[in-house]
Parts: sequence; C-alpha cells; structure tokens
Amino acid sequence: MGKNRKTDNSSLLAGNKKAFHDFTVLERYEAGVSLTGTEVKSCRARNISLVDSYVRIQHGQAVLLNVHIAPYEQGNQFNHDPKRKRPLLLHKREILKLFQQTREKGLTLVPLKFYLSKGLIKVEIGLCKGKTKGDKREVLRERQDAKDVNRAIRMHK
Repeated sequence: MGKNRKTDNSSLLAGNKKAFHDFTVLERYEAGVSLTGTEVKSCRARNISLVDSYVRIQHGQAVLLNVHIAPYEQGNQFNHDPKRKRPLLLHKREILKLFQQTREKGLTLVPLKFYLSKGLIKVEIGLCKGKTKGDKREVLRERQDAKDVNRAIRMHK
C-alpha cells in the first residue's frame, strides 16, 4: 500500500531531515491534510516546521500532532492556532493497518515532508523504526568513508 511519489523542489514545502537521522523508514504513505484557509496560505509561503512532529491514530482517525504552521501575516482575527491537531485524510484500511503495526511492532508514524500535488497540500508520512546510537554512528561513518573514497579518486585523476 505504500505510495511513493517523486516531488520536484518547486513543489516541496517542508522536509523533515531529522526524521531520516533518528529513524529508519520502512514504508511511506501519502495523505491529505485537513487545513484552514490561513494554514494553506502559510504552507504555500513555506512557513512550516516538522521538528518533533508525529502522527497518532486516535478514535479511528490519523491525527498530525506538533507540526508548527506559522500564523499567516494577513490573517488578522481569522488566524489559526500554530500547533493544533490536524486530521489526516487516509483510507480506512490504511488507518487500520497503520494502527495495528504501531501498536504491535513498536513502530511509529512520522511526517517526512509537506508538498504540493495537483494544487493540493499533501504530507508524506513514514512508518518508522527508531535507530540506536550505534546505528547513527555507523551511518555517519559510511558517509565519511564514501566522501574519503570520492576525494581520493578526484586527487588521482
């Protein structure tokens, strides 16, 4: 059921680099987000922070928590609460599957990126497993080794 969508940089509104550092992404899902008018305008202006955000299944519905969407500057009295709970739009069978996996296997749901798709704001959520300190160090070591190899190849050309 995981839906992979390629997005170009012009449609990317916000990314969550920390999620890729802290978690191993097992599956990815595309979901719509229920937003108010001022939230949409603020998202299009790229005023989104996904730091420490997560998704929880509550009462049979996926809810996006801790995402900070800055208040829209021209929103005046109609502005929104920056950290309100935002319902995600997923199929019922996807929600049930995600609920079972997060409950049984100790996995978590993390938003990976916000982007535009056909004029609509979508969020890519990942079914993730937490990395240990050793895993994180190993990834950093592999990256450094790859940089060293590339540098050595360039020097000998």
